[in-house]
Amino acid sequence: MSDFAPIFDRQAHRRNRERAAAQWDSHDFLHREVTARLHDRLGDIRRQFPRVLDLSCRTGEMAEALRREAGADWLVQCDLSERMTRQAGKNGPAAVASADTLPFAPQSFDLVLSCLDLHWIDDLPGALIQIRQCLKPDGLFLAALFGGDSLHELRASLTEAETEVRGGSHLRVSPMTDVRDAGALLQRAGFALPVADLDSITVTYENSLKLLHDLRGMGETSALQQRSRSLSPRALFPALEGSYRTRHALADGRLPATFQVIFMTAWAPHESQQKPLRPGSAGHRLAEALDTDEQPAGDKVLGPAAKPAGQSKS
Repeated sequence: MSDFAPIFDRQAHRRNRERAAAQWDSHDFLHREVTARLHDRLGDIRRQFPRVLDLSCRTGEMAEALRREAGADWLVQCDLSERMTRQAGKNGPAAVASADTLPFAPQSFDLVLSCLDLHWIDDLPGALIQIRQCLKPDGLFLAALFGGDSLHELRASLTEAETEVRGGSHLRVSPMTDVRDAGALLQRAGFALPVADLDSITVTYENSLKLLHDLRGMGETSALQQRSRSLSPRALFPALEGSYRTRHALADGRLPATFQVIFMTAWAPHESQQKPLRPGSAGHRLAEALDTDEQPAGDKVLGPAAKPAGQSKS
């Protein structure tokens, strides 16, 4: 038995995603924007990927582009929501599955993509290992997930509002990965040539209730194990609006909501990939390139006014 304590309530997240499936096309703007940015990154890689896994397919928005741009002859789509998977199934094979319980044999795919899903995984290192294992050697992993400062305006305003109304606050917004840790997580999972970078997307709203409505429509409302299970008091929402407006309102009166998106790119190891040179194998010395004198390891460079220890200035 594992002592690992889950952060997320899987069934609550599944319910959130199932509910979002009913009106997904009214709330999919952010997913479509991030999908387009994933496609841009994929377009920079001049090769074909015949066998592709779309690990967070929603209703199948990426299917056509993956066949056209990635050269996918065989595309498998997965989502945690059965209702979304059924809609995606119109575009080809689809399965209800999650990144931490992949039902695929090792070395099944040339490309695995995940768009805005991995931030809901309890054991992200373990999920990355499973993804790497189901890639063929020299297969590509490309993902986008929400990063650490996402919705920082909402976090601060909710904390202030709930403290005002209840005298204390609950954790309502999920903890998220920092971009500085993303590359290390890929290396830990056994990927080669890992790269992580960050985009920031700001959406503005007329009021905070419209933001909460959109998050619900995206299936991105709280599924924390330690979330409050009681109904929020009515007074919380006017307090949230007041705090949000006081802290963050723009000149035109609209409220910004910032989404940080971490993009992860990495490859399953293969002998043909570039590797770092063995230490000491360089053909030229760095000192020669910099036109300076080489200092032996451990020696200190003394400035013009400095003297070795034990000598005084005259």
